[in-house]
Amino acid sequence: MKPRVGGEWKYLFRAIDKQGRLIDFMLPDRRNTRAAYRFLGKALHTMAHWPPHSITTDKLGSYQKAIRRLHREGKLSKHTRHRTSKYLNNIIEADHGGLKRVIRPMRGFQTMRTAYATIKGFEIMRMIRRRHCFLCKPNVEGEIQFVNKLFDIAA
Repeated sequence: MKPRVGGEWKYLFRAIDKQGRLIDFMLPDRRNTRAAYRFLGKALHTMAHWPPHSITTDKLGSYQKAIRRLHREGKLSKHTRHRTSKYLNNIIEADHGGLKRVIRPMRGFQTMRTAYATIKGFEIMRMIRRRHCFLCKPNVEGEIQFVNKLFDIAA
């Protein structure tokens, strides 16, 4: 997915788990090996307590190079498989659709800060709607506390 930020196209990297829960996202300028490495490192740091058994991506070559570098540096287990399968990647592609429907009418963002905050807000609301947030209590007050904690808002 490519949203516009400040009049320029950015790439939206998103990582989700097997159940469709968002792990992390990033908006780099380019879709190259450096960006893939930064994104995968960020996602692995988020999932430090639950390392992945496999990583499924599209067939972009920079993912393969980034994963090899993570293996060499010891940030990713040698037993973690990298799969490039079109039908296995459909989970994340289908998940992009909901986000695209919300972002497309906005016609882009002015700054990276607003883009990041807006996309984070959309993702959090989707997590709450799908009951993917384990940290919030299943009532309105719990959801408000969860959102305040994520956005560092004093209650």
